[in-house]
Amino acid sequence: MIRMEQLSLARQVDMVFRELDDELSGLDSGIVFLQIRNNVVGKFGIRHYPVESRGGRIQAAEAGLNAQQRSSFRSVALEALQLKQKWTHGEISYEFAVRQGMIVVDTTIESNYNMANLMIRYPKHHTYQEAKTESS
Repeated sequence: MIRMEQLSLARQVDMVFRELDDELSGLDSGIVFLQIRNNVVGKFGIRHYPVESRGGRIQAAEAGLNAQQRSSFRSVALEALQLKQKWTHGEISYEFAVRQGMIVVDTTIESNYNMANLMIRYPKHHTYQEAKTESS
């Protein structure tokens, strides 16, 4: 059995978009998010925009992304991975909407670091408290 850490991040992103394909076919806007830890996609999903209601009734969503738009979206998401450099933990968000029949995608790439891991890597004499005492 293949473990997720054995797959490239690009392959994992492709798998995510294939998993979300049916859901995307019913949406014309929203945000696809991927949470990444050690270059492995953990949590992922879609943040839907608020559902509109008029006169106390929820409006049915218009047609979602068609097959060509979903394919284009997946390609843009994979291409955007080239902007991710030298970090292993974070989140990637793809905000999407259909405008005049074309899909528009804005990508936000966020790196996350853990201060506890940073403190382990540096010798104790480099901590802030000791640096402050040494300068006095």
